[in-house]
Amino acid sequence: MKIVLNENTSLSFNMAAEEYMMKHFEDDIFMLWRATSSILIGKNQNALAEINYDYVKENKIDVVRRLSGGGTVFCDLGNTNFAFIVTDSTSFSDFRKFTLPILEVLKKLGVNAEFSGRNDLTIEGKKFSGNAQYKYKDRLLHHGTLLFSSDIGNLAKSINPPKIKLESKGVTSVKSRVTNIKAHLEDDIDILKFRELINEHINETVENASFYKFTSEDIKAITEIEENRFKTWDWNYGNSPKYKGYQTKKFTGGIVETFFEIKKGAFTGVKFYGDFFSKSEISDIENALIGIAHTEIEIKKILRQFMLDDYFKNITADEIISLFF
Repeated sequence: MKIVLNENTSLSFNMAAEEYMMKHFEDDIFMLWRATSSILIGKNQNALAEINYDYVKENKIDVVRRLSGGGTVFCDLGNTNFAFIVTDSTSFSDFRKFTLPILEVLKKLGVNAEFSGRNDLTIEGKKFSGNAQYKYKDRLLHHGTLLFSSDIGNLAKSINPPKIKLESKGVTSVKSRVTNIKAHLEDDIDILKFRELINEHINETVENASFYKFTSEDIKAITEIEENRFKTWDWNYGNSPKYKGYQTKKFTGGIVETFFEIKKGAFTGVKFYGDFFSKSEISDIENALIGIAHTEIEIKKILRQFMLDDYFKNITADEIISLFF
């Protein structure tokens, strides 16, 4: 087994690294990774239904979709994540097998942690780890989170869904009470020491284990995957399941309601209602939005094509855009 020593803190890079090693390495892999403040959503989730859009935008928090299913994960430098990549055709959905080494390390540290439910690890009933898996041919990826000293307040603000009402066909997360591992330790260690102890445990308990660092060729290939998939709007947002949205807001120029439907990341239907004034047919803008990507940039491009005050008297483009997020 290769124990990959990876200090890159880009979430998109680390997701690309997992995919790269699944498809191009033959050895079994264990890797710990961290990421700066970011949100990792499951393959089958609706990105906008999982995040507090305004908070995420304001704080420049990246949102990345992973290859595996499961729920939403908040990442920061107080959260270390682990990944096993193995050639194994029988262990899909066997979450206990891959979380056992983590439980063993915690036991050494005096923490009474346990496997709970479908895919979680808990301490005193509070969750500190969620796990997911993905299969590619005969290769299996098992990855999980380990909340060590994360900013729980930031976590809660980031992944609470926005006030906009979304009717999504995708999987939504069930919010759980969470805890940090550090709060339960007998000795005061930091996350770097914790990661070191995990790597040491894997090295001592797995036969023929050795440490490995990415080569320049590895990094080039990983970066290419990152740019082509994990940094793209199409993958992270456009890949969301079909969903409908509704929101109403009161502006200086009046109340505006919007109903819209998104499929494959683009508008398939838009309707505006309200007590605002307009001298031109609002259907002009509704029709122009059909087929446009559900992003602020693309909506703004469309609105710029119109004398907006003729359609929404005393209402700005930014205010109209806010109705969709």
